[in-house]
Amino acid sequence: MNRVASVIKLDYARKQGLTGKNVGIAVMDTGISPHPDIVYNDGPFVSFFDTINHQNRLYDDNGHGTHVAGIIAGNGMMSNKLYEGIAPDCKLHIIKILDKNGEGNIKNVMSGINWLLKNKDKYNIRIVNISVGSVSIKKFDENSPLVRSINTLWEAGLIVVTAAGNNGPADYTIGAPGNSRKIITVGTSDTVFGRFSHDFSGRGPTSNCIKKPDIVAPGLNIISCNNKTTPALYIPRSGTSMSTPIVSGCIALLLEKFPYMTNKDVKLHLKRNGINLKLPHTKQGWGLIRCDTLLR
Repeated sequence: MNRVASVIKLDYARKQGLTGKNVGIAVMDTGISPHPDIVYNDGPFVSFFDTINHQNRLYDDNGHGTHVAGIIAGNGMMSNKLYEGIAPDCKLHIIKILDKNGEGNIKNVMSGINWLLKNKDKYNIRIVNISVGSVSIKKFDENSPLVRSINTLWEAGLIVVTAAGNNGPADYTIGAPGNSRKIITVGTSDTVFGRFSHDFSGRGPTSNCIKKPDIVAPGLNIISCNNKTTPALYIPRSGTSMSTPIVSGCIALLLEKFPYMTNKDVKLHLKRNGINLKLPHTKQGWGLIRCDTLLR
C-alpha cells in the first residue's frame, strides 16, 4: 500500500467494495496522455474536450492533468497496484483549460463550464476537480468573473473541488476559485505535521473573511501517472493540486455508497467527518479526509 492510501485509510473503502463505480468526474486541467493506467478498454476515461487547441486526440503537453487524473482513477496496472488511484472505477471526463505552460484564461474556463453544463446529465457527472487556481495577489475576489463562473457549476448541483493554492504559509493566501464560499477548497495536510520543511499550502481566511481551506489531504511527493513513457511511467509531484484529486476520489467513493447526496450534503458530511489535527482552521480546515470516518 502506498503512503497516501495508508494515510487516508483507503483499505476501509476497498473492504466495502467501493471504487467509485460509474461516478462521473470532470477534470479541468492540462489534458490527459494515453497512459495505460487510465486509457484502456472499459477504463475510467470517457471523454475529452479541448478548449485550448480544439483537438480531438488525447494529449497533455504539460503533464499536470495526467498526474491529477491518475490520482483519481489510475488502475495501478503498471505498478502492480502500488499507485492505484482513489476511485479507479469512476468515469473521467477531461476538459483541457490550460496550455503547455499551465496557463489559461477566463474564456477557456467559460468554454469548459458551458460543456459541463450541457453534458453533466448525459454522462452522470457529479464531481468537478479543479487542481488549478490564481495566485492570491491577483485579487480575484468573490465577484470576479472567474469565481462567479465556477459558482454556476455548484449552483447547477455539481460538487466542485478545487485547490487552495501553493502560496502559503501566510494568511490570506487562498487563490481563486478556492476563495469561493460555495465550493470545496482543499489544502495539503503534509504541511501541518511539522515533519517537513515545506509549508506551501494556501491559507485562509479569504479577503472576504471566509474560512478556508475546507478540508486537507496529503500533497507532498505524491506519485502518479507521467504524461511521458520515459524516463518513468510514474513521477512525484507536490502541491495542493495533488491533494485536491485525493478528495475528489474520496467523494466519488462516498457517492457510490450514498448516491442520493447533494453537493451541500457532501460538504456538510466533510465538515462533520474530517479528522481534527488540532491546528487552526486557516491550516487544516475541518481536518484531514479519511475513508474510515467519511464512509461510515
